[in-house]
Amino acid sequence: MNNLNDPPNWNIRPNSRADGGDGSRWNYALLVPMLGLAAFRWIWSRESQKEIEKEREAYRQRTAAFQQELEAKYHAVVSESRRAVAHLSLELEKEQNRTTSYREALISQGRKLVEEKKLLEQERAQVLQEKRQVQPLRSAYLSCLGQEEDWQRRARLLLKEVEGVLSERQSIYCSLLLPRGQRLQLEKSLLSRAAADPIAAELDMAAGLTDIFKHDTHCSDVWNTDRRQNGRLMWLYLRYWELTVELKKFERVEKAILEK
Repeated sequence: MNNLNDPPNWNIRPNSRADGGDGSRWNYALLVPMLGLAAFRWIWSRESQKEIEKEREAYRQRTAAFQQELEAKYHAVVSESRRAVAHLSLELEKEQNRTTSYREALISQGRKLVEEKKLLEQERAQVLQEKRQVQPLRSAYLSCLGQEEDWQRRARLLLKEVEGVLSERQSIYCSLLLPRGQRLQLEKSLLSRAAADPIAAELDMAAGLTDIFKHDTHCSDVWNTDRRQNGRLMWLYLRYWELTVELKKFERVEKAILEK
């Protein structure tokens, strides 16, 4: 190569050896660095290639590992999503079944309420009809009951008077001082009234009085001053006549209604 701008000895001349100059010295001087540079470049290229391959392999491994990690995460996410979807599908099916059951129960309850309403309306109509039928009977019953109140009042008054006379008679019977004739006079008076009074006759009071006079001999102690402590059978008959009066009242009412 020749460079006209350089001095003559600075150029590498092809035929410097033939001219007997210093060309061979310059050629060797430049050849060694060029060979060293070429060897360095070759070594550097080879080492660089190795580093590149090494880095490429490391990059490939990292990429493969990252890809595997992404695939594992993807599969995990997909599996989790599938489990979540399956769980939600199961819960949805349960809710649908529960909703269906509730709907069927509500429909059944509604039908039952409708039937009950119909029955109540029928019962109400029946009650109203019975009420209309019973109303005349009720009016007649109350009317007859009011009429029998007077009979019941007179019967209770009779029983009160008989109770007083029986208490006095039993007191005389238990007394050691009062004469026996006085007791007999009271008994005769009671029997006469029982035979003459229609209420007493309806209660069959004469038979009860006769039973009392014959069998009621119970007396309390000598110092007793309470007439109610004397006698036992008389009190049973008085209670019996009270109940009979109550019964007779309703029997008379029933009879009066049936006769109308």
